[in-house]
Amino acid sequence: MRLLSLALPVLLRLGFARATFTLNQVEDQISSYLDQNETIAERSLSQIGCSVACGFLSFTLPKRLSYPDTPNYEFEESRYWSQQQALTRPSCRFSPASAEEVSLAVLTLRLTQCKFAVKSGGHAAFSGASNIKDGLTIDLINLNKIVLSADQKQTSVGAGNVWYDVFKYLTPKGLTVIGGRVSAIGVGGLTLGGGISFFSARYGWACDNVNNFQVVLADGSIRDVSYSSSYSDLYWALRGGGNNFGIVTRFDLATYPQGDLWAGAKTFLYTNETAAAVNNAFYYLAVNGPSDPYAQTIVAYAYAQAQGVFVIATDLQYGKPVANPPIFQNFTSIPGAIADTLRVTDLPGLTIEFNNTNPGGFRQSYWTYTVGNDPDLMAEMVAAYMDEVNKIKDAPGLVPSAVYQPITTGMTSHFSKNGGNPLGLAGKGPFNVVNIAISWSNAADDARVLAAGKNIVDRAVAAARARGLDQPFLYQNYASQQQNVFASYGSDNLARLRAISSKYDPAKVWQKLQPGYFKLG
Repeated sequence: MRLLSLALPVLLRLGFARATFTLNQVEDQISSYLDQNETIAERSLSQIGCSVACGFLSFTLPKRLSYPDTPNYEFEESRYWSQQQALTRPSCRFSPASAEEVSLAVLTLRLTQCKFAVKSGGHAAFSGASNIKDGLTIDLINLNKIVLSADQKQTSVGAGNVWYDVFKYLTPKGLTVIGGRVSAIGVGGLTLGGGISFFSARYGWACDNVNNFQVVLADGSIRDVSYSSSYSDLYWALRGGGNNFGIVTRFDLATYPQGDLWAGAKTFLYTNETAAAVNNAFYYLAVNGPSDPYAQTIVAYAYAQAQGVFVIATDLQYGKPVANPPIFQNFTSIPGAIADTLRVTDLPGLTIEFNNTNPGGFRQSYWTYTVGNDPDLMAEMVAAYMDEVNKIKDAPGLVPSAVYQPITTGMTSHFSKNGGNPLGLAGKGPFNVVNIAISWSNAADDARVLAAGKNIVDRAVAAARARGLDQPFLYQNYASQQQNVFASYGSDNLARLRAISSKYDPAKVWQKLQPGYFKLG
């Protein structure tokens, strides 16, 4: 192996000075590291790739690398939402503090062929999405800067932030960005998967409101990717293309005026009459929502295991501090609510309320499908959900929900701005995007809970198909690992995504070395 100077590690320890690196430079430094660690070097690199990657990064940036049973490692492992992710144990965790440090990690992983995962907020449900067994997990926790531009029209957000921190920074200034609705969700995963917001009827999804992505590509280069840049094709792909094109280290987000809003939930015990009223109200808003783009809703059917009853939660959000706006009359006039949190609130407070209904530490499964908007179909889908839940309702800690959201034509009208996105929904609708969300306590119940989730989806899609209301689109942020997200974007968009992947990542680093989450293959 070649013996070269330790100039690069010295430079790294001094803070990089905005250094960029090539594959050959990092190869030289890894060779030098191995020359100084003969015990490791005696084994073949293919056998010890992750040992070398962890060791080299620890040698080069000791404060960024942590091993199992150390405080930093265990703290970062505890910050996953689902039990499946938190119980996944990588060989080491690397927490870079700059795009340059991410670049070094990418080149190191390429050379050692160590498989890896990347974590922003860690809110995905299934194991391997943003953590990896026996590999290396890049945790973006230290990329947490938030900077508002002088004209207050753009906020630069590090990919390690969660949405609560972003909103807490902007709310006192009377501003917002288009982002998540649960406080603990990360900026990175939500945005790259699409990103439905409380304000999407006015502005589109989160991915439609990124002015610029700072991205580390597979060759280690750091690029600013925008619609007006020479990377406009990559900009299109990142707006819903997930983790298939690079590691985004900073999002420059369009920023809008926003004060308090009227929002919360009215919750009802399930009855046939109440369900019919809710389903009709949902249908009306999905059709007529474009007449008042400040209004959005989320309707959730859930099983309360302790009481042995089904409940219906109607979450309403109105982007102004105006109580009971007329657009919501069909919801607010339904009698018999057993709980009501509707009030004037700020955005951080509302995201905390949503987070409290999505506690971490449990086993989790998400599934999704999309159908046309029809109250009779919605009733049939709810019946299938309730039937499947009744088969598993004795599973300890079970909290199963069927969550319905209208995707209005007003919302999808924003999907074509700045060259569009790959989701395949621009100008279409109205649709009903459904999230089957199930949490439970014991791994022993995994098989039957997952089977129930799949059965709910299969039965709902079959019912929609019988009515001619089935739609192919699968929302990435709600999808199960068993679902083929990118095929649902349409064959032309899938082909274009694959071509862009090949252009910027001919070695298929993101497809082979980062195996988790949803892949283009």
